Amino acid sequence: MTVTQLTLEEFRNYARLSLSLSPGVNVIYGENAQGKTNLLEAVGYLSAASSHRARYDRELIRFGAGHACISAELLAYGREFTLTARLHRGARRQLFSNGVRLKTAGELSGILTTVFFCPEDLYLIREGAAVRRRFLDGCICQLRPRYGEALAEYRRLYEHKTRILRDCGTKPSLLDALEEFNVRMAQVGAVLIHYRAHFIKRLREVTPEIHRDFSGGREELDLSYATVKTIPDPQAPAKELLPFLLEHQRSHYQAELESRQCLSGPHKDDLQVFIDQVSAKSFASQGQTRTAALSLKLACREILYQETGEWPVLLLDDVLSELDERRREYVLRRITGGQVLITCCEDVGPAALEKGSVFHIRGGALV
Repeated sequence: MTVTQLTLEEFRNYARLSLSLSPGVNVIYGENAQGKTNLLEAVGYLSAASSHRARYDRELIRFGAGHACISAELLAYGREFTLTARLHRGARRQLFSNGVRLKTAGELSGILTTVFFCPEDLYLIREGAAVRRRFLDGCICQLRPRYGEALAEYRRLYEHKTRILRDCGTKPSLLDALEEFNVRMAQVGAVLIHYRAHFIKRLREVTPEIHRDFSGGREELDLSYATVKTIPDPQAPAKELLPFLLEHQRSHYQAELESRQCLSGPHKDDLQVFIDQVSAKSFASQGQTRTAALSLKLACREILYQETGEWPVLLLDDVLSELDERRREYVLRRITGGQVLITCCEDVGPAALEKGSVFHIRGGALV
């Protein structure tokens, strides 16, 4: 899977840019705040119709402009594609594949897959469960369109239920709809848990070996899935998980009314990480957390390759500067086999430039 051409119009700090990319390693360098990360963000947007650092699409539109356009030509699965995202202030975005408008963002998952690693991900292990859920969601959505649809529906249901619980004190009639929302949340939540459990199973098969090599054989990493405690086997079919979710909801009904919060469901799931059988979140050193986070991202990349037969485009945003020399060499050794876009402030060395290209960015323009 290779992005051959990237074109931006009024995106972030780019008035217009057209970039021809190498199928190997592409090094994008320049000083801070010049627009290097924006290029990776644009490619990532075309794989999931979302940004890793912007909550709203309007944040991606260049200041003073009314719209923005991201377009990429790529080769995937033996075919040529042109993906386009048109963003507008005050209007819904439009997504196109080869000129045909897509109905949902989930349709992108069968075309372009990416793995994005940025400096903030180095703290993936230390942060709260929400960060690790976002990691899982981003990976699974690219593999399973049904998961993306279920996730979007669950988020809508969660927001509605939260409003019911928040306002039922002054509007008791809202509770009449609570049972209906609970049942549907349990049905959709069972789908999320099923897919998450199976993906974490794959992570457990791939990640430990990567982490072992990364740490020079000194550490053993393991993962576990923490979900609704009444569920005995998260990998069971969704229809078998449903009764356990409903049971958990009933046991928390009164507590939800008193706290005015949604306390039951997969929105509280966590991916637990252990290094040498000890919780990495609580006890890992800074170096260990970096190694574990990188191992998870590289494992996701390999799973995507195993599932699709195509290497996803790997986006590395200023990550090498955060690593010591040994870990940097390991990353450069491990990323062979697919297209890579790396941003950095300085040249990262001959190993990264082999069979690749170098781009110098300054002030939202290619030098």
